[in-house]
Amino acid sequence: MKMHFCIPVSQQRLDRLGGRYVVRWGPGSRWAGRRSATGRGGGSPARSAHPCVISVLQLYSVYLDGYLFCRVRYSQLHRWNEQLRRVFGNCLPPFPPKYYLAMTASMANERRDQLEQYLQNVTVDPNMLRSDVFVDFLKLVQLDTFSITTKTASLDIFLPDGRNIQVEILTSDTAERVLEVVSHKIGLCQELLGYFGLFLIQCCKEGKFSVMKKLVDFELPYVSLQSAKVEDCKVGLRKWYMDPSLDSVLMDSAAAVALIYMQAVQDMEKEWAKPTQVQRQKLEALQKEDNQTKFLELSQEVRHYGFLQLDPCTCDYPEPGCRAVLSVGNNEISCCITLPGNQTQEIIFQMNRVKCWQVTFLGSLLDMDGPQRTLNQNLELRFQYSEDSRWQWFVIYTKQAFLLSSCLKKMISEKMVKLAAENPEMQIEVPEQGKSKKIPHSTKPERLLFSTKKQD
Repeated sequence: MKMHFCIPVSQQRLDRLGGRYVVRWGPGSRWAGRRSATGRGGGSPARSAHPCVISVLQLYSVYLDGYLFCRVRYSQLHRWNEQLRRVFGNCLPPFPPKYYLAMTASMANERRDQLEQYLQNVTVDPNMLRSDVFVDFLKLVQLDTFSITTKTASLDIFLPDGRNIQVEILTSDTAERVLEVVSHKIGLCQELLGYFGLFLIQCCKEGKFSVMKKLVDFELPYVSLQSAKVEDCKVGLRKWYMDPSLDSVLMDSAAAVALIYMQAVQDMEKEWAKPTQVQRQKLEALQKEDNQTKFLELSQEVRHYGFLQLDPCTCDYPEPGCRAVLSVGNNEISCCITLPGNQTQEIIFQMNRVKCWQVTFLGSLLDMDGPQRTLNQNLELRFQYSEDSRWQWFVIYTKQAFLLSSCLKKMISEKMVKLAAENPEMQIEVPEQGKSKKIPHSTKPERLLFSTKKQD
C-alpha cells in the first residue's frame, strides 16, 4: 500500500554552483533562461545594463506521515529514479520530465504534484523498499536535510511501562536496524520483530502521552527526533498489530509477553482499554501475582483491548464541530461523539464496510526561511462508509490523521493475511508481507484508495 508522502510546499534557494537562475536587469525588469557554457543565459537581454546573475534551486520539502522527512532537489530525485530503473526496469511509476526552460507557476505546481505521486507510488513494491538503492538514497537525504553526519550515538528507547533502555547506534541506522539492536538487548527473537515497531511518542503534562506516528523501516530514528524536536517527542517501542488475537503468536516468548503485558497494563491505566468492574478486579489480582499470561488471556475479553486511542478531536457527525474520541483496532473504528446537548453517542464503523479514505492537508504553509516541521495542525481524514445500502463520507479532523490512516492500512493487511491463510485457492498481493498470498475472489475487499491532498 502507498506510504504517506506529501510535498505541500517547495522553496527557492540561491546557489552559485549552477542550475536554473534568474537574471535581474534592474528594478522592474527580469529575464529567465538556462545557464550556458560561459555562465550567461541564452538569448538577448531586454536591456544593455550589466546583469546580476542569481542561480535559484528549487527545493522540495517532503513530508512523511505529517513530519518533515527531507528537502530534496528535482535533479537528485531524477538521478535516483534512473538508478532504480536500472535495477527494477520499467515497473517504476512515471517520473515527471525535465524542463530546459524556466517553469511557469502552474508548471512548477504540476511538477510538485507529480513528484508527490511518484513518491507515493514507488513505495508500493515491497521489493523496492528493501533494496539498497532505495534505502541508501533516502538515508543520505535525511542526514543532509538536518546537517547530521554519520557517527556513533546513544539513543533512548522508551518501553510501555515508562522505563527506557539506551542503545548504541549510528546516526545513519534505519528504524529496522535500531529495532534489531533493541531486540537483541531485551532478548526478543528476530522472528517476532514484525509484531513490534518504533513510534514517535509525544510527551504531555501529568504523565500523559500521544502516539504520533510509526517510524517506517527506512526512517532514521535519530534524525526523526530532530524533525519532531518541537513536538517534545521520544522514540518508543510498542506492539504493531491491530488484531488482539495475534497475542497468541507471541505467548511462547518471555520477552514478547513482557512487552505486550507492559502495554496492556498501560492501556488499562490510561483507560484506552475499558474493563468492567468485575474484569478490573480480576486483572488487578493477576497483576499483583505477576501472572502475565493469565492477565493477557483475560484482557482478550476486555472492550477495546489492543485498540489505539487518538487524542480528542472533532468530526462532522451528526453536525460539524462535534467533539469525538476515536479508538481503532480489531477491524473497527469506534467513535465516541459528544452531541450538541452534551450527550454522548458511540458509533462503530466496521472495516469491511469502509470503501476508501483520504488524508487532506487543509490550509497553506508559509515557507520563507524553512518549512514548519509538522503538518499536524491542519489535517482531516475522511472515509467512505456503507450504511443502509448508501455510501456516505465521515470526516474527522485530527492531528493524528496519518497515524489513523496507518492503522486502517494495518487492519486491511492483517485481514488479507488471515483470508490468505484460510483460502489458498487464488492469489492476491499482501503489501506489508512482501509476498503473494492467495484468497478467493469472492472475499476480496473493496479497492482501497489513499490520497494526500492539499486544499487550495
